[in-house]
Amino acid sequence: MPYVGFVKLGLRYRTTYRYGEPVGFSPHDVRLFPRSDRFSRVRRLDFAATPKATIRYSRDVFENIVASCFFPERSKELEFRLAINLDLDVKDPFHFILESGAVETPFEYDPAVARLLAPYREKQAKERLVVPGWEPPTSRKRRDTVKTLVELTRLLHDCIGYERREEGAALLPAETLRLGRGACRDVAVLLAEMLRQMGFAARLTSGYLRESDAETRRSEGSLHAWTEVFLPGAGWIGLDATNGVLCNHNFIGAAVGLTPADITPISGQYFHKKRIPAQMSSRLELINL
Repeated sequence: MPYVGFVKLGLRYRTTYRYGEPVGFSPHDVRLFPRSDRFSRVRRLDFAATPKATIRYSRDVFENIVASCFFPERSKELEFRLAINLDLDVKDPFHFILESGAVETPFEYDPAVARLLAPYREKQAKERLVVPGWEPPTSRKRRDTVKTLVELTRLLHDCIGYERREEGAALLPAETLRLGRGACRDVAVLLAEMLRQMGFAARLTSGYLRESDAETRRSEGSLHAWTEVFLPGAGWIGLDATNGVLCNHNFIGAAVGLTPADITPISGQYFHKKRIPAQMSSRLELINL
């Protein structure tokens, strides 16, 4: 059987920002809440912010749950706390059947589907991305779709070294290739852009990784980011080039989007009349219940 049993998981997350003097805060948008699907069920969810905030929940254009936090008071510290208990059904990431026209790539999406997927297929990098040892399929030399995706995911895992970087924007794909290293969000952006240049619809995902297997040991103790590709007959399939694997039940998505800004876990600003020292710390615990 492809799906056997389930995992009970506790997720505890805390991010703290500290400032040298009391500061004011703009509204902060938080995208840390697991997206519902067939393989995950939220049993408990507690979310809080300090200083005391007015919190409004909504869904954005990508159907992500967003908590918008409004802070009336100035403070030297800003903290977000999240506790979630989940049931995860065990998932085989290869348990799908592609439509006949998509078994080999390149392929054409159905026109009606292609219109909906157009933003996800739009190339964002100006230059052609070239990875040593990689030859993309062509109309004259088509290849098995799943094998192609697996090979590209593993190749990026092998040629891009992992570095943990808690803050800062994602690097441009060409910069990640030039450096030969990057954080998970850099690698996710790189893979998404390479997929788009091959004609696939791709999007970015941020969330959590339960690292119980020897294959997935990067990004331990922090939020994670990966890529999803849309395949006819299978839907959105997760690809994690940071670890070189397709995504199973251990990957818990919280936000999806076209750009890194769409999936930023916490976004907002602080205000002060002068430049002051600021520090950030975060902690993520995943507990088998």
